[in-house]
Amino acid sequence: MSEVPMTITAPYGSWKSAISAELLVEGSVRLGEATLVDGRYYWLESRPLEKGRNVLVQYCPKDGRKDLTPAPVSVRSKAHEYGGGSYLVSRDTFYFVLAEDQRIYRMKLNSTLPEAITPENSSRYADLILDKKRNRLICIEEDDSGHEQGAEACARIIAIDLQKPLDTTPEVLQEGADFYSNPALNADGSKLSFLRWHHPNLPWDATELCLADLNTQGEVTEVTQVAGGQNESIFQPQWSPQGELVYVSDRNNWWNLYQLGQETPLWEKNAEFATPQWVFGMSTYGFISEEEILCTYTENGRWYLATLNTRTGKHHTIEQPYCDIESLHCEDGKAIMIAAGTDSFPAVVTFDSAMRTLEPIASSNSRTLPTNLFSNAQAITFTVNDRDVHGFYYPPHNPSYSAPEGDKPPLIVFSHGGPTGATSAGLNLKVQYWTSRGFAILDVNYSGSTGYGREYRDRLTDKWGIYDVEDVCAGAEYLVDRGLADPERLLIKGGSAGGYTVLAALTYHDTFKAGASHYGIGELSSLAKDTHKFESRYLDKLVGPWPSAEHIYYERSPINHVEQLSCPVIFFQGMEDKVVPPNQAETMVKALKERGIPVSYITFTNEGHGFRSGDSIKMALEGELEFYSRIFKFPLAEAGPGITIENL
Repeated sequence: MSEVPMTITAPYGSWKSAISAELLVEGSVRLGEATLVDGRYYWLESRPLEKGRNVLVQYCPKDGRKDLTPAPVSVRSKAHEYGGGSYLVSRDTFYFVLAEDQRIYRMKLNSTLPEAITPENSSRYADLILDKKRNRLICIEEDDSGHEQGAEACARIIAIDLQKPLDTTPEVLQEGADFYSNPALNADGSKLSFLRWHHPNLPWDATELCLADLNTQGEVTEVTQVAGGQNESIFQPQWSPQGELVYVSDRNNWWNLYQLGQETPLWEKNAEFATPQWVFGMSTYGFISEEEILCTYTENGRWYLATLNTRTGKHHTIEQPYCDIESLHCEDGKAIMIAAGTDSFPAVVTFDSAMRTLEPIASSNSRTLPTNLFSNAQAITFTVNDRDVHGFYYPPHNPSYSAPEGDKPPLIVFSHGGPTGATSAGLNLKVQYWTSRGFAILDVNYSGSTGYGREYRDRLTDKWGIYDVEDVCAGAEYLVDRGLADPERLLIKGGSAGGYTVLAALTYHDTFKAGASHYGIGELSSLAKDTHKFESRYLDKLVGPWPSAEHIYYERSPINHVEQLSCPVIFFQGMEDKVVPPNQAETMVKALKERGIPVSYITFTNEGHGFRSGDSIKMALEGELEFYSRIFKFPLAEAGPGITIENL
């Protein structure tokens, strides 16, 4: 007879866990920008132990994997601040944006010596493609040379002649719009498709799909808008092997796949075949063969993988273990993607269409953890003022521990960033870190989140700071009503725009007893006046046009009503953050100190918007846990970093 392992009875929050902050750093990398070229697979790894350096990795089925970019080279575009689309591989050469100076370099696959192909200037580049016919690189340029004079960065599509000297001025193919993305050439190089959009829109609001005719020399002779416009978001235009232009549009409320010249979707479905275009180079589908698309779509918070025949319209959803899929690229019957399951780490995964097999070739975490350590996501829907709101509930779970009888767990509500974004059920150690210590988690896809159609996404129009805040509060109360959370230990955390929801919820409502703001927004007018170009008009839709709606900005800014905030808050802030400058957090911290409310302020000297260094990630997790333990007086299984809490 086998023995049943004994569990230790201990208060929620105090459980000792194998999921340590070190685990998130030492064996962990962030995966991104996967692609497939000539039968070889490529992706970027952001490595916390190398201060967040982005390494370009190659995997060949015959020879295995190798790093292509030597230390200290880091591949990262800062166009739009969020970057993406930062490298391109073609035959034996790859081109990339160097994080340090934002210039484009080229390098042979078997070399370690990069060569600059753009001069030192104030430009940033993204969405690199090769015009093989004319031996030139086409990409997006974000020229910030007018910054000192107060001018906005200028976006354009340019062509860089790869045979001319470094100081040759690139040819401008398109300019005049506020933003450009997704340049793509048809097979014979006679047409260039691209997306453009204009202030105050962001790409999930309204984009225009355009076609440019090119002459033999590659000059643009005519440009035609062929799809998109007001209240229509276009995503990832791509040429099929047969020369048809395919794209994703939300004109029927859902981001569905279309072919240019056809009014109905290739597959009409109440699901999203796209995601908000926060970064360049995003991809949710590709041509696995002449007529067959391999695509991923999200439905009710879960991502699926499917094939779609563009000629017959037949489609088939593939049975597979993943619930979160991104960065999907195809070539000659093969595909690459980044995918995570509810109990498996995000991984680089290959797909063979002939065998219908999926194979992970790289994981975001090198550690092997028993799946019984993980708390499984439970999709929930609750009602707020007659509107349905979605999220994922994670119960506290640790096979070695149980709580005292009758005790209810502290609940942390996660508020995702964006606010145009979404959370998923894919395995996230930043969730499991908390659940394995005895916290319940509610990860909310509040009104305005993506994945549930345009109408759901548009709910936040003029309502940011209202609907999102009502939703996170109602979600916590929903779980309290069901006996799943301690009403005296309701917590909320979020980063960036999620940090704003945190501060607004703590200021305007009394649902939560403490919170954590990671590079969050406390004063909306400062964000409207002092942020980067990509988001400089974002609040026009979410709050109101600036400055005519200044009174609304004032009313919805927590810093102006700090007298209503009466619970403890911990702030985490990168001192090089250009999206949400440090003065936002500092103003809130100062006000809380003066009012005698417990407050902690943790800064990171070399971090920007989001933390990349292992030390920063570790400190943010352990510091937040220590903050809660000292506020709510429960013991820690292991000593915290010794943070300073004012007024405690």
